[in-house]
Amino acid sequence: MFRKMRQSVRRLSPAQMIMLYYLVAVLISTLMLSLPVCIKEGEKLSFADALFTSVSAVSVTGLSTVNISETFTITGNFVLMFVFQFGGIGIMTLGTFFWLILKKKIGLRERRLIMTDQNQIGLSGLVKHLKSILVLILLIEMAGAVTLGTYFLRYYPDWQEAYLHGLFLSISATTNAGFDITGESMIPFAKDYFIQSVTIILIISGAIGFPVLIELKEFFKYRNRQNRIRLSLFTKITTVTFMGLLVFGTLAILLLEANHFFSGMPWHEAFFYSLFQSVSTRSAGLATIEMNELSIPTLMVVSGLIFIGASPSSVGGGIRTTTFALNLLFLYHYGKGNRSIKIFRRELMEEDIVKSLVVTIMALILCFVSTMILTITENHALISIIFEVASAFGTSGLSMGITPDLSPIGKTVIMVLMFIGRVGIVSFLVSMAGSQKSSQYHFPKEKVIIG
Repeated sequence: MFRKMRQSVRRLSPAQMIMLYYLVAVLISTLMLSLPVCIKEGEKLSFADALFTSVSAVSVTGLSTVNISETFTITGNFVLMFVFQFGGIGIMTLGTFFWLILKKKIGLRERRLIMTDQNQIGLSGLVKHLKSILVLILLIEMAGAVTLGTYFLRYYPDWQEAYLHGLFLSISATTNAGFDITGESMIPFAKDYFIQSVTIILIISGAIGFPVLIELKEFFKYRNRQNRIRLSLFTKITTVTFMGLLVFGTLAILLLEANHFFSGMPWHEAFFYSLFQSVSTRSAGLATIEMNELSIPTLMVVSGLIFIGASPSSVGGGIRTTTFALNLLFLYHYGKGNRSIKIFRRELMEEDIVKSLVVTIMALILCFVSTMILTITENHALISIIFEVASAFGTSGLSMGITPDLSPIGKTVIMVLMFIGRVGIVSFLVSMAGSQKSSQYHFPKEKVIIG
């Protein structure tokens, strides 16, 4: 029996294996969070709530049907932080780390799994790439934990609590998990610009993409040498798009809320509110404002930013920044009648353009169908449902407060969206399609009227 199961697993494609690994991770996380040692005395955690929390933690989303600070013990908090780690930086990254410790040979099959999990396009240098990711992220989290923990000494009565909050916030922000143990997200620190600034740096470090972080580190390290490293097209597009969306989000929130939430507020306070929300919105899920206090136009803009999400090969979800950038470039060049797309003295591959359109269309269909289902099963305002769906797919974790009140069907839809948002649309489609087969014949081609 076990031999047959093992053979069946070996026949799975890399994308299907990754899906299976994440499903197993969700199951293990559910069981761990359900342990009595993880739950505070007098609190109850149903299997459904434990499962929802696990899916949200593995997918580093942050949506929750329970209050984390009131439900879980310190042990439960550490379990959540561990789940954030392998959910954020990728299950294959930590898997490779343990393989290296056990001196296990990393063969072709393992490298293909790493390539799929990290959304890479080649097999060469993958192990070195994962080592760099792990070291870099752990260093960033450690620096964030020490900085925040030390600063939190002015907020909390003892150093244990201060450094626990510092560690949890550092890991949650860097992995863009969106969970908090304050019970109020970042609202208690809405006027503390230092905490917000540190958190913004941590969020960007996790969301901008691991390849970008590694490449920028090497670029600045060898910038004064004659043969300095040349930034790749991926890094250039990702960085420009990421920062462009950050600026757009900040200005949009600032202008749309000028006569609403920010009315009568000092400019620097309104600016930090807008900046933090713009940075955190796309996948981190931490907030200094209650989402219900924002106007509908702002909520629509925020939903759009969440849908776009973070960069590829990062801790975030959504359609990803490069997908959005390629869609805009395609529309612009198609409108000008160009048959090829050129940017930064490079020409984009047609395959990448098609893939970006497929991802966007599939994501729109997925979110539309999910919204339709929730409008039938839930008794909430349409904007709240749209926001919840976008937040789940973009693994953002922001909510207008409807998550605990969702029906079993509603919670299932949100869990599926969070899971797909974590593994990615491409991996999800490939896993559903199975092994690719090349066509042995072709029919005559014929034009179709469009538009």
